[in-house]
Amino acid sequence: MHDLIDRHPGSAPKPARYGALLLCAIWLLAGTVGHDPWKTDDALHLGVAFGMSGGDWLVPRIAGDPWLVTPPLYHWVATLCGKALGWLLPWHDAARLASALFGAVMLLALSRTAQALHGGSAALAAPLLAIGTLGLLVPLHEAQPAVAGITGFALSLWGLTIWQRQAQAGGALFGLGLAMSFLGSGVNGMAIGLVTALLLLLHPAWRTRDSLLAWPAAAVAALALSLPWPLLLWQQSPALFDIWWNAEVASFTPPGGFSRDHLELLAWAAWPVLPLALWSLWLERRRPFAAHTFLLLVATLAGLATYAIDTPKPTALLPSLVPLTLLGAACAGRLRRGAANAFDWFGMMTFTLVAGLIWLGGIAMLTGEPERVAKNFSKPAPGFVADASPLVILLAITVSVAWIAVMLRTPRSPWRAAARWSVGLTTMWVLLTLLWLPWIDHGKTYRSVSADFRQVLGKHPGCIARRGLGLAQRASLDYFDGIRTVGASQAGGCRYLIVQATPRADKGVDGWILLRDASRPGDKGERLRLYRRAD
Repeated sequence: MHDLIDRHPGSAPKPARYGALLLCAIWLLAGTVGHDPWKTDDALHLGVAFGMSGGDWLVPRIAGDPWLVTPPLYHWVATLCGKALGWLLPWHDAARLASALFGAVMLLALSRTAQALHGGSAALAAPLLAIGTLGLLVPLHEAQPAVAGITGFALSLWGLTIWQRQAQAGGALFGLGLAMSFLGSGVNGMAIGLVTALLLLLHPAWRTRDSLLAWPAAAVAALALSLPWPLLLWQQSPALFDIWWNAEVASFTPPGGFSRDHLELLAWAAWPVLPLALWSLWLERRRPFAAHTFLLLVATLAGLATYAIDTPKPTALLPSLVPLTLLGAACAGRLRRGAANAFDWFGMMTFTLVAGLIWLGGIAMLTGEPERVAKNFSKPAPGFVADASPLVILLAITVSVAWIAVMLRTPRSPWRAAARWSVGLTTMWVLLTLLWLPWIDHGKTYRSVSADFRQVLGKHPGCIARRGLGLAQRASLDYFDGIRTVGASQAGGCRYLIVQATPRADKGVDGWILLRDASRPGDKGERLRLYRRAD
């Protein structure tokens, strides 16, 4: 039990803490605002939150139709953010700040857990390694309920870390994490934290009398926070509850076996925390059952087990990245000099090269030179006209100069490699959002398609049928211009029809006249076609 107490007392100096706090804030906000809802998950979940802003907070909906794939915690928070900050930002940007909010809580939980497990310096290393982990970059900058799930998992681990010393507080925090995991990611999300806690009962540090007092507090917190939503759903709409519950049960059926794709995704998405975690386990090989190692090893195995039986997708890997980050934080300052220098140089060279390429692309978009590079941007984004304000250019220059200063002036320390890696990734990400974001947004938004359809449909088109129209497309059309469609069972008297198809699909539809054939700029794999009934 005493193994969980801070084994390396002391904390980082204030300048380092303030610098890490500023870096994390920049990383969380950069790219979260400043662009339209994007296909697929971003548009889908912003569409659900937008539907809730109309007043129905119980049933997640997309363009008026129930969508019961995940519980609605993320969408509740996104809706509140949209309502609170919609006067300052476009509604979708304000709502997407929910990801930054959950991300900030996750980083805080990682920092506090690392401090309790490994000491004050690790409290800085854990959030820095998290923002430097490739697999967390995109999910924490789009509308993604899985972010709420891993935030709950991080809180659960924090609770498990402290409940030997503070049984009721630790148990309540663990229960809060379980409830957040459930309301964010469903039963699967809660199961990872619960399995971790149950496996910890194999360790004597979690079988003491004081430790067992934490379980009632955990049960009360978890049940009180997680049960109201499904109970209200069951009370008000048993049919919708059955749909949701059947989807949860189906999620426990493995869609396939472990494959090479799982390994490839793990290799790049868990970089650099995976090799650091393996090094940490190697350093602790003589005492694998030490409480701090056992806790993180069990949590990692629980997360990887659920990942292995799921389809190989980044969101399925996210829970594993939480304990891997904490394992990496334990040894980031204990790398051998040769390994630390190699890691440091690899990061500096990689991010400097990437930053240079981002600048080259930005200059080519703005000036047309080099012509060959400019064509690589204009061809996939027809109609895009680059325009950057002097302020954006000044900020990009400032960020680049700051990165050069970090490379040249960072003092030697055991944590320098990890710190510079995180600064480098943040620099690359900020430059990308400053110089390339308008170009990316031009090709990933359905705004132009929706406006084109609205112009043809007019203000009161009546019933609009759909055929093959995806969830992200339905959400985007509804968000941008209030275009809502109905399924085949309700489409009998509809005057208009929207079809999603491939470019090679036959444009002719019996009994319908084609009015518009549109797509996102440069999209060669998808067409949205608007028809009017022939009679």
